[in-house]
Amino acid sequence: MQRQRAAGATSVRGVNYSTSPLLAAKTPPGRSKFLVFAVGMAFLALAGRALYVQVIESEFFQKKGEERFAATLQLPASRGRILDRHGQILAVSVNAPTISVNPQHFKASDAQKRALVSLLRMPLKEFDARMADGGAYVVLKRQVDDGVAQQVRALKIKGLTLEPGYIRRYPENEAAAHVVGFTDIEDKGQEGVELAFQRQLQGHGGSRGVLRDRLGRVVEELGETVDPRDGRDVQLTIDSKVQALAYQRIRDAVQQHKAKAGSVVVLDAQSGEILALANYPSYLPGERRHLTGAQLRNRAITDVFEPGSTVKPFIASMAIEKGLVRPETVLDTQPFRVGPLLVNDGNHGRPVMSVAQVIQKSSNVGTVKMAQRLDTKEMGEMFAALGFGTKPQIGFPGAATGKLRPHKTWKPVEKATMSYGYGLSASLLQIARAYTAIARDGELAPLTLIQGEEPLPGVRVFQPETARTMRQLLRGTVSTDGTAPLAQPIGYSAGGKTGTAEKQEGRGYNSDKHRAWFAGIAPIDNPRVVVAVMVDEPSGVYFGGLVAAPVFKVVVEQALRTLGVPPDLDMKPPVTAGTRSIAVAEATGAAPIRRQ
Repeated sequence: MQRQRAAGATSVRGVNYSTSPLLAAKTPPGRSKFLVFAVGMAFLALAGRALYVQVIESEFFQKKGEERFAATLQLPASRGRILDRHGQILAVSVNAPTISVNPQHFKASDAQKRALVSLLRMPLKEFDARMADGGAYVVLKRQVDDGVAQQVRALKIKGLTLEPGYIRRYPENEAAAHVVGFTDIEDKGQEGVELAFQRQLQGHGGSRGVLRDRLGRVVEELGETVDPRDGRDVQLTIDSKVQALAYQRIRDAVQQHKAKAGSVVVLDAQSGEILALANYPSYLPGERRHLTGAQLRNRAITDVFEPGSTVKPFIASMAIEKGLVRPETVLDTQPFRVGPLLVNDGNHGRPVMSVAQVIQKSSNVGTVKMAQRLDTKEMGEMFAALGFGTKPQIGFPGAATGKLRPHKTWKPVEKATMSYGYGLSASLLQIARAYTAIARDGELAPLTLIQGEEPLPGVRVFQPETARTMRQLLRGTVSTDGTAPLAQPIGYSAGGKTGTAEKQEGRGYNSDKHRAWFAGIAPIDNPRVVVAVMVDEPSGVYFGGLVAAPVFKVVVEQALRTLGVPPDLDMKPPVTAGTRSIAVAEATGAAPIRRQ
């Protein structure tokens, strides 16, 4: 052992290191320097890259990083409510999230997947197809009911997101559909009040900056949150109870008479506030598949027609106003000609009638005789003052203007036909408004649809005494000797005027198609409501006294009770004439007169 150590040999546990080939060869100096240089350059490159990323182009790379992991979440605003005059909800937004998924992070068991597609009512094949083709963001279903959304959330599926959102609900359904309208899937108004007051109802959405992890979960807030501003409520003058009963009555009448359509307008006789605008056929605002224009159209304000005999009270009122006649004045009501037109009262005319009987029996001859005594200019100005030929200023989309030609262009025959409602056109709303001039002691009421809105001043058309006189004459129409005994409400005094007209087609009139209507006031001495009814193309019986008058009766009874108006007559059913006698009475003047 000592001789080995002396010889310079080294061994540990039997290994002789003096003869090891690994230690015998030395590393060349050039290679060592190269390795040191390579390591140093690598560190230099990393440092340069870090400087480039962190300092020189920091904004660019930060932006790119944020694009991958930062997001701005939109916070939708709740749309304002639509309310009736008493605060009852006609339209409201409720929570309805949108369910979306990131297919790259989607993880669900078979049971979770089956539960998800079942809740979304989506076929499994459709779900799989969307997941395969949708990229990094797939919308599974929009505007999901909040109850369903809660069940989806409870599944705790990774990669699934419930984005906040709202859906519109309409508690009154078909009854108020034409007034309220509806919104599209983006919550923008498409019809009715929803469209007319879009700017007020829509509100303004907010936003929230967030940082997500690789699974899409929010891990940090970025910047300040902009809170959404909800839309403002719109309160209407509509009374939801009156609206509902008016809709039910016109629906029943259209179905009973197998008619094409029908409308009812109910106005507050003193303020001009619109209490009801009902149309049939209607639709469900929340279910709008396969809708037609006929269903969507608010016929009470968009459809115009020749108002027929409903304008006769205005001619008589003007003649009384000018002192040309009195209610007891007797007129020659035998048929006569005005140019090419034969004016007659059908097969049941009378040789003479008083002015009161002309209104009661709806005499065309008597009305034309009064019109011939009127100055043409004054007659034209009266029609204009009543709102004919002027678009109702209610802020509602589609409100019709109607037609009223300048009086300077009238020929004698045209003046005659206009006196009983041919040659001019108006909507049912315009006719109802015209009757407020009789209900309000001669002053035409401004129409109002929005509660609390400052109304325009009324327009004086007749003197108060003239209007009061005409209200009493209109009572004769609903008497047993009038054209509309079926319009007499139980417990309330009323008066009005029937109308029946052949529908105009091209340059002529179709004797097989008619419109039937009734416009009236109740109670007579202290009017509270004006109600106008129109039924389009009733089958079989088509007279206004038989088709529209019964609708007026029931609507007035129920509306006045709803409004808390005490009865002013004995609470017993009135004695009315039979169907045949009503038809005969109305045929004396309410039936349309063909030009000859």
